[in-house]
Amino acid sequence: MQRSLQRNGLHGTGLTQLLSLAKAPKGSLYHHFPGGKEELALAAIAQTADQLERFFTRLFSEHADPLDAVAHWIESALQRMEASQFSLGCPLASAALDSSPDDLDLRLAINRAFNRVQQQFAAHISAAGYPADYSQDLAALLFSSYEGGLIMARVAGDTLPLERAFCALLTQVRLQQKVFQHER
Repeated sequence: MQRSLQRNGLHGTGLTQLLSLAKAPKGSLYHHFPGGKEELALAAIAQTADQLERFFTRLFSEHADPLDAVAHWIESALQRMEASQFSLGCPLASAALDSSPDDLDLRLAINRAFNRVQQQFAAHISAAGYPADYSQDLAALLFSSYEGGLIMARVAGDTLPLERAFCALLTQVRLQQKVFQHER
């Protein structure tokens, strides 16, 4: 389901396609997910948030400087995008972009997932010595820049929009980092 969300969004993913990918009969879908495709999407969103949380926990444990962790994250995202020939995006963003105001449960679940991962990200930044408010703001800026840059890169079929956004962003944050270190 996550791959389908990444490629097509929720409404662009057909139930028949999902059942075929899962090699499952229709009855088993409704047995495990009585709410159908929407309930399955909600489970995929929660699973994506879990995976992102584990990924960032590992990533930040491997890098003492959170900006090095961010640079590694972006580099790995660029590699995944190129490997998929720009067909895959963030499953959360793809589902969000494909949602309508009527998809309230879906939108709430995506918002919770974004917030959950963003809060975890901010906690790692704060633990590295950044002020708490700045960590929250920086986490929001990093995720917004990532999602926007990812969309632009997919449309362009080129990693340059995401590369430029993060080159500029990390340069500015590193300058701010020097100010914080000087103030200590």
